[in-house]
Amino acid sequence: MPPGLEPAHDQLSTPVLAVSSVGVIEAGNTACGQWLGVSLRRLAGLPLAALEVQGDALARAVSADAAAKPRVPAGSVGASGVIRLPRLTLACPGAAPHFAEAWLTPRDDGGWLLELHPVDEFPGGDPVAALPLAMSAALKGLAHELRNPLAGLKGAAQLLARRIPGDDASSRELVTLVDSEVSRLAQLVDRMLDPAPPNPHVPLNVHAVLERVLRLAEADAGWAVKLVRDYDPSLPEIEGDADRLVQAVWNLARNAIEAGAGEVVLRTRAEHGVRIGSALHALALRLDIVDDGRGVPGELAEQVFVPLVSGRAEGSGLGLALGQQVAREHRGSLAFRSRPGHTVFTLLLPYAEEPGDGTH
Repeated sequence: MPPGLEPAHDQLSTPVLAVSSVGVIEAGNTACGQWLGVSLRRLAGLPLAALEVQGDALARAVSADAAAKPRVPAGSVGASGVIRLPRLTLACPGAAPHFAEAWLTPRDDGGWLLELHPVDEFPGGDPVAALPLAMSAALKGLAHELRNPLAGLKGAAQLLARRIPGDDASSRELVTLVDSEVSRLAQLVDRMLDPAPPNPHVPLNVHAVLERVLRLAEADAGWAVKLVRDYDPSLPEIEGDADRLVQAVWNLARNAIEAGAGEVVLRTRAEHGVRIGSALHALALRLDIVDDGRGVPGELAEQVFVPLVSGRAEGSGLGLALGQQVAREHRGSLAFRSRPGHTVFTLLLPYAEEPGDGTH
């Protein structure tokens, strides 16, 4: 075996790399070459940093400082000195990206043994499902308690408006502002308590849905944003609720516009052999909403689908939660990946299974 690896490593199905103390790949096992889709000879001699498509977590982890005293802000260090780095995007230069959690184990000679545990591009966990039930119940209780005082405020504002002299424009403007803000809060409360019930699903053309979204985006953003269609015209119709899908996709497109995007791409593709939750689907529609805006703030990445969480002071924090709800109504999923200048929200919608196709 090459330096840094043992014969047993080549029997593993887990990709493994031997890395020198200066961060150069010495060798890889067969599973690693197969996973990355390159020859082992091409891997040997590459700087480990060259594999990272985004960020420099691996490079920092195997630096001289890290070897002396492991300290990796983006990951965690176990009691045995093993450094774990989640959500890495890796690829040989010019090859397709792959996604993995990395385990770095220090060797006695100062080098490292790197285990790569492949994961899906979009982790399968539903962030909304992780919201504690007590918190969800508390939000609904709070919304219910707010309804009566909001109704009282609206009534008081309307009474005040009748008592203002006709020439007192300043006071009338203030009362109108109070009334409009109370109405906005009341709508927010209604959306929390009474989400729109789903309509029966019928066959629909997803591109007709996207054209409605684009018309909304053009009316909202004008010429400030370039809107790009990247459709697969061969896609069959899918069972769904057109209005709910328009609402969900429009929220995603509007988020992109409000994040400073100069270009928003709506892309459709067919995806084969898709696992959504515990179900395997032979065919699914993949809808990507791609933008070049500021991206999802790092501190919100784990919570963006949780209701009332927003990266904007004026945001309600319900748009992405609604998107997740619409995805679930269609037996699908909504997930994202993001960095400044490149954010992709992906909606996966499975097609109805054909009788006897064996998919379950």
